[in-house]
Amino acid sequence: KYSSGFIMPTYGDESERGFYLRDMGYYFALGDKWDLKLLGEIYTKGSWGFSAASNYRKRYRYNGSFYFSYQNTKTGDKGLPDYSSQTSFKLQWNHRQDPKANPFSTLSGSVNFASTSYERNNLNSLYNPQALTQSTRTSSVSWSTGFSSIGLTLSATGNLSQNMRDSSIALTLPDINISIARFYPFKRKHAAGKERWYEKIAMSYTGQLSNSINTKEDRLMRSNLIKDWRNGMMHTVPISGSFTLFNYLSLNPSFSFADRMYTNKVTRSWDVARQTEVNDTTYGFHNVYDWRMSVSANTKLYGFWTPSRKLFGDKIVAIRHVLTPQVSFSYAPDFSASRYGYYATYQKTDAAGNVSLVEYSPFEGSLFGVPGRGKTGSVSFDLGNNIEMKVRSDKDSTGFKKLSIIDELGASMSYNMAAETRPWSDLSMRLRLKWWKNYTFSLNALFATYAYELDSNGVPYVGTHTEWSRGRFGRFQGMSQNISFTLTPEKLAKLFGKKTKDDDKNKPNGDDEGTDTNIESNIDDDMIEGQRGASGGRDGGKTETDEDGYMKFSMPWSLTFGYGVTMLENTDVKKFNYNTMRYPYKFTQSLNVSGNIRISDGWNISFSSGYDFENRKISMTTASLQRDLHCFSMSCSVVLAPYTSYNFSFRCNASTLTDALKYDKRSGVGNAVQWY
Repeated sequence: KYSSGFIMPTYGDESERGFYLRDMGYYFALGDKWDLKLLGEIYTKGSWGFSAASNYRKRYRYNGSFYFSYQNTKTGDKGLPDYSSQTSFKLQWNHRQDPKANPFSTLSGSVNFASTSYERNNLNSLYNPQALTQSTRTSSVSWSTGFSSIGLTLSATGNLSQNMRDSSIALTLPDINISIARFYPFKRKHAAGKERWYEKIAMSYTGQLSNSINTKEDRLMRSNLIKDWRNGMMHTVPISGSFTLFNYLSLNPSFSFADRMYTNKVTRSWDVARQTEVNDTTYGFHNVYDWRMSVSANTKLYGFWTPSRKLFGDKIVAIRHVLTPQVSFSYAPDFSASRYGYYATYQKTDAAGNVSLVEYSPFEGSLFGVPGRGKTGSVSFDLGNNIEMKVRSDKDSTGFKKLSIIDELGASMSYNMAAETRPWSDLSMRLRLKWWKNYTFSLNALFATYAYELDSNGVPYVGTHTEWSRGRFGRFQGMSQNISFTLTPEKLAKLFGKKTKDDDKNKPNGDDEGTDTNIESNIDDDMIEGQRGASGGRDGGKTETDEDGYMKFSMPWSLTFGYGVTMLENTDVKKFNYNTMRYPYKFTQSLNVSGNIRISDGWNISFSSGYDFENRKISMTTASLQRDLHCFSMSCSVVLAPYTSYNFSFRCNASTLTDALKYDKRSGVGNAVQWY
């Protein structure tokens, strides 16, 4: 049963407000879904207040709570200078919708708003320092719904940030977003025959309406929607298509249009008499738009070569070369031109009589910004190569497998049509090899287009003449390469030709591609699987045994080595070679080693270290020990170099208790342990 009844008050004496009766009221047990508690308080010097609290829940639909409190606080004696009367309130609301209630529409809210003087006037806050010293309160309400039949999504949010120290408020109400998923407006409902070119044109829509203000608490209700609030709306419409020309060329054009709607603009001028800038805000409807377009074309060219059987035998069937050229073009006009009206200028005259022209935008500081200055236009080129070899399989006389000779050899470059000087970009080249099953070799290099020149003082700088004009290839600026390899017991066994557990699994017959490139496998998962094998987790609980009938010993471990090298120009002017017009190169190396070992199902040890080639010292070295105690977990980590410290932690695994039931002991750099 649910019982309603009176709530007995508490009494006491407060120095400024006198004797009081507090928290007296009535509790209403309104049913299975919600309740209500009404409380009141009264003081002998005239102060009073009331509050209402409710909890509600509908299974599989929603749940939440509501709280409202109002206070009328009077201090001092009426008619005397120390008398004051102040009203304050607090509103809290939390609402959560069950995910199973409606998959297409959601509503959630978390409101925590209070007037600045509420916590100072609330007697409970005097005994709760956390509430009294809280400086920031945030509130948020969000709602979203979707119409899957037309691909439309509508969402609205309201956000409030309140600073209790200076009573400042940052409010966004509302922030509405509308989006329509990509659709094909010219596609026929009942298609007959081949798809026509205009049916491949796709478009989508995104719209945002926002209204925000930064003000003080006492000015919020007296603010003007147009003059004091920052508001605007933005529409974005991208249009794209994918076409095939001449059966071989893939063409992908795109066009994007963005429109901004504002309610005011700021015109600036210079006051010569006062030597200051004057801003004049005018209100009305202002439309600010921009657009940009791009188009890319690519294709694939295939070449096959069959080696001579007399020289290479029947092992090699054929070698295939795939050439992938791609050209892309992008363009956007200069929206700072006077015909658009997005930018303006005024003449500034300083006290010395110097005259200068200042360029500005009347829409600076608006919600969605203003289109950028300057025309943009570029043409990009990219060329990719792939070479593979098809050979006969050794396991099956009728089978074949593919071997990668060069997985990718590519180069890319671009031309900036809007640049007045040095329009060509540097040449970027990439190389990727997959000669080993569990390793991929990657190399990136950069070649500068423009050559070094000397100024009047003999100092080198990047000039406007290309390296090609001097009969040279692009200047090699540098390269980077990272090599990493993970060693596990399974890989070690395969290295020495021993059978592993994976070799006994049934595998489907087919081509052995030999292109497994993911060497960054999940080490912990591998170790867990190995440990499960030792405990018989895969065989219905039966423990795995060796040839003598004893339980197999398994201690999964992994060891990862990483080596990186970078080669760059050493741009020290003193080392410049004036004969070859080149800087020397410098190498930067790094070596990292990390490992894991799982002693048993609950114990795990890990470490990481490395070597700093530049300083010729061991880099930061860490070691950690973890112990899973089912309901609790223990971990201990030690940093050995360059800063010696330790960290010990013992805590509960449950998320609700992890911050309450815990013990941490650590040392920092200042109180680090001294090791001898």
